[in-house]
Formats: sequence, C-alpha cells, structure tokens
Amino acid sequence: MAKAHDFRLENSWHPIEGEDCGGFVFTLFNLSDAPISGFKLAYTSLTRVMDDPACDNATFLMRNANFHQFAPPEGFVLAPGGCWRFTVSGLWRPAKHRTDGAKSAYLTRADGVHVPVDVDDLLLGGRPAEPAPDLLPKGAVTEPFYLLPWPKAASLTAGDAVPVALYPAEGTGVEDLKAVTTVIALYRRLFSVGHVPLSLAPVHEGRALRFRQAEDLGAEGYRLDFGDVVTLTYGGAAGRQYGLTALAQMLHGTRTEKALFRFPAAGEIADAPRYVWRGCHLDVSRQFYPVADVIRLIDILAWYRMNVFHWHLSDDEAWRLEIKAYPTLTTLGVLRGPDEPMLPQLGNGAKPVGGFYSQDDVKEIVAHALALHVEVVPEIDIPGHSTATLVALPELADGQEAPDSYRSVQGFPNNALNPAVEDTYVFLGKVFDEMVTLFPSELLHIGGDEVASNTWMASPLARKLMAEEGVEGTFGLQSYFMKRIQQMLAARGRRLAGWDEVSHGGGVDPEGTLLMAWQKPEVGVELARQGYDVVMTPGQAYYLDMVQDEAFQEPGASWAGTVPPQHTYTYEAVGDFPDALQARMRGVQACIWSEHFLNRDYFNHLVFPRLAAIAEAAWTPRERKDWQRFAALAPLSPKL
Repeated sequence: MAKAHDFRLENSWHPIEGEDCGGFVFTLFNLSDAPISGFKLAYTSLTRVMDDPACDNATFLMRNANFHQFAPPEGFVLAPGGCWRFTVSGLWRPAKHRTDGAKSAYLTRADGVHVPVDVDDLLLGGRPAEPAPDLLPKGAVTEPFYLLPWPKAASLTAGDAVPVALYPAEGTGVEDLKAVTTVIALYRRLFSVGHVPLSLAPVHEGRALRFRQAEDLGAEGYRLDFGDVVTLTYGGAAGRQYGLTALAQMLHGTRTEKALFRFPAAGEIADAPRYVWRGCHLDVSRQFYPVADVIRLIDILAWYRMNVFHWHLSDDEAWRLEIKAYPTLTTLGVLRGPDEPMLPQLGNGAKPVGGFYSQDDVKEIVAHALALHVEVVPEIDIPGHSTATLVALPELADGQEAPDSYRSVQGFPNNALNPAVEDTYVFLGKVFDEMVTLFPSELLHIGGDEVASNTWMASPLARKLMAEEGVEGTFGLQSYFMKRIQQMLAARGRRLAGWDEVSHGGGVDPEGTLLMAWQKPEVGVELARQGYDVVMTPGQAYYLDMVQDEAFQEPGASWAGTVPPQHTYTYEAVGDFPDALQARMRGVQACIWSEHFLNRDYFNHLVFPRLAAIAEAAWTPRERKDWQRFAALAPLSPKL
C-alpha cells in the first residue's frame, strides 16, 4: 500500500528555440519499496497545454481546464528508486514564475487506486537565477503617529506619555459604550497578545474619552481633539467606529514601535473617506476559506476602514452558497476529485475536496460584517463561469448542443448558462429569492465576465432565440440575458452589480447599475461615458494575485503584468477620468483571486501589504499619500 511521500514529481520549464512558450520537463520519482506500471499521472497547472501537445517519452491523455493527465510508454515499469522523465511542449503561454508549474499531482494505478504525489515549485531552466526581492523599503515617517489609512487632515503634537488606555468619560451614553466594546473586541481578535487600547472603566494613567455627535460631518466622518481629555466628534455610527479605530491604531503603534511612534498630547484630526466604495473581493470558489478566515478578513477590512466585502461565491470550480431549493449545488457542485463529478483543479490531488457556506454561516458572517460597518455584496457569477452549476443541474443545458462546442479562456467546455433555456430563469429566480433573505445589501453582483465569443452558437435553442428577439451573436444574447436578470433583481428590490463585460452587446439599463472595471483602466472611463457607476479594480494595480516582482522566484499570476506594492499604492484610479465623469467613479476595490493561494503563507505574502495600500488609496486624499510613510507603517498591520 502506497504511503504519503512515496512519489515525488519535479517540474521545470525551459525555453525552446522556435517556440515562444517553451516547454516543461517532468520527472517522477518512485520512493516506495515496490515497482509500479500501467499507471497514469495527473497534475494541475495554470500553464495549460494545447489540445495536441508534443510529448517525449509520454502519451497525452486529456486536459480539462487546469487538469492534465499523461501516461508513460506502454510496458514502462517505474522501479523503486527510479524515475520517469518526460517533456511537454505546446503550451498556451510561457512560464514566468515559480508558481506557473504543477500545483498538485497524483497517480492512478492500474487497479484504479489514486495515490498522492508530492510536488513543489516550478524550477527554472535557461535563465539566470534571481533572488526574491525586498518588496518594501524601510520607510520613514515625518510625523510620529501610526495611522493607516492616513487621515484627510491632521495637526498633532506628539506627547511623551502613553495612556494605559482610553476610557469613556462619565455620563457616556450606552450606544457610545457599545461602540467602544466593538472596537475592543476587534482589536483583541486582530492582536490577541496586544494590550487593549480602550476600556469601559476609568484606568489609572489612562485618558478620558468624550463623545459628541455632529451630523454635518457625514455618516463616515469624524474629528478627534486631543488634550487632557480626548474628544471624538462623529457624524454617524460608522464615523464613530472609524474614530475609535484611529485611536486604537495610534496606541497600538506607540506600544509596538516605541522609537518610531508617539501618542498625541494635543492637536486634532479631521477625517472623512475619499471614496464611498472601499472594497475587497474574495474568490472562495477556487479555494475554500473556512468561516473563521472570512471573518478575520472582514476584521482586517474594518481595521483599515474599508466598507465593502465582495464575496465571490460561485465559479467554474465550485458553487459555495447553500440554496435550499437546489441542494445538489452544494453536493455535486462543490466536489472535486479523481472520481467526483468535477475533476481536480488548482491544488487538488488524490483526495476529494469540497466545502460550502451554510445559510447559518452566511447569516453569521453578514451580521459580523454589519456590526463593523462592512457591507457584504454577494456574487454568483453568471452566465459564464458556471461549470459547477451545470454539473449540479445538467437539465439547464440545451440537450441538442454539442459537448465541447466552445471553451472559456480558462479551458472549461460549455460553461455558460444558456439564455434560451427558460428553466435558467426559474432556477435563478429561486436562488435570488433565498439570497435576498440572507444579504441585506441593495446590490447583488451577477458576474457577467469572460463569456467566450462563440458561446451558445452551437445551441439550437439559442439560435432560435436570436431570431425571435433580433439579437446577434454571443454578446447580443448576453445582453438579453442580463436585462432579464436586471428586471428579476428589481422585482426583488435589488440593483445589479457586475464586471465590466455586462456592458457588452448593448449592456443593461445603466441607471442604478454598478460595474467593476477590471481589464484595464481605460474601460472604467468608457463605462462612465455610457452612464454606469464604476468601481475601479484594474488587474494592473489592484489584483492581489499578481506577482510583485519580475524575478522567477516571486509567486503569483502575471497576465496583468508585475504589480509591486509601490505601484498599487501610488496608482490613481481617478486619474484618467475627465472632470465631468469623476462623479461616476464610486471608489476602488482590491480583488483576491485564489488560484495561487494554496496555503496561508502564499495568501499573506501576496495580499499584504498591498491590501493596506488600496485601503489608503480609497481613503486618503492624493496629496496626503506618502510612500515612505506607508512603507514604515505597513509591517505593523495584521495578516490572515
């Protein structure tokens, strides 16, 4: 019986003269005590092979999106201590970074048993080795206060004394006391060994905190006046929390880096956010995140005074939201494995994987976020990116459509819900009915991205619908579909949000619609010209799965280029918008796509400090941003 670590796959990439994309060299080692023959080797990789790749010493068997399977030559026996080496060319793109190779692997023996195979980072052939870079300079502060994001205006005098804690002055109302408790709990969750910065009871050598409300500051605005007593003036409950968080940050910084930071003895902070939308997206389809991790990410958003959590709940790889009307969505629609309804993808191997959020989980997460003034905007990605949905509900396909008649950019065959199948709208109506009871947000994000240009063209039902409705091609059908979805959402009191491709083929009614510009910055300006409200989240600056340096040793994706923290921090999303359109630019958003996040260390390396950089871009006026200051402050930030 095979044991863990009995087999290991080494993989490297090398350039090939005359082939722009180069090739892979794979070497499988047998570290067990028995020979093996008649087996197949499967691996997952974002660097995909074409349909008929050139192989040496192997036979290509199949590919499904990121899943690849090969067999050794007939009669080959892999002896204990021996290895099988084979090469593959015919790649869709060259490998550029160590995470561009195999992410997982397993063997299928002749008797059908699946055996784990260890696999690690891609090795490099044909290029000089480059050490991983330093991504942040040491940084320097001109004002000795830890505040991230930096406030709109501040005039502060540093003090020598550090209050033990801040506590509400006598006579403080119960709502203010509850707000203090909320921030105490937030701090304790993020910094479990830190000394709490706030207390409900008076504290020896503490400082009293007085509360005032002034509605003219706006819901998210606040002012802090420092002296023997600290006064927090706020416009609304969110502003009160942000002021308390700012105080907690300053005390935390003072205690953590005593030589660098001080607590104010006098002066004031007058603060309000730059943008109304300060968001962070999380893809939970490619990799599943436990509830505790989702809650901690929301805590980090609150610490940075971000106010939107965009929850990407479905994609080709899995449907993660429990829908009671369709239980197969979270049975068949989440399982990936060698013998499961969906093949392994991106880090999955011999062991089946699943995972979804029950409706009780969702209620807990939404309530937690709302208590921290973070709005949860749910996304189910339609009509494309729907492989998992169609595996769970195959009746939604046009049975007359040829299989594998089109493929998505990720290589999934026939992965889009068909606008001509009327049951599609029955299904989505029931899904929306359950979602609106779970998510109080006025917005429901319906994806709309990356529908392949020839999608549905082999569907007789789609062809018939095109003739009846007078629409042309894939994007005409998509616009027809999206307009119906928009009406369905409106009937349920919700507005449509989506990715920028929702505008294709005629789009939808721009009134009340929010679209996210991700492909490149110019798209956001064009959407604004068409009358859409826009959130800027271009991959070239705000996609946190992108590599942070060109060195091969730096992990991440690279389709949008190299995105170092300094670029993320200094990028000005509103810069290309004419004055007349700037009101359409609602804010900015980080996107955490999870293809590369196979473990927590990868997550933290890629997400931080760039998430904090986007938080400051969302809050702090351009003229108040300072890269050197940010570089000094960012290392103190919490991580997942």
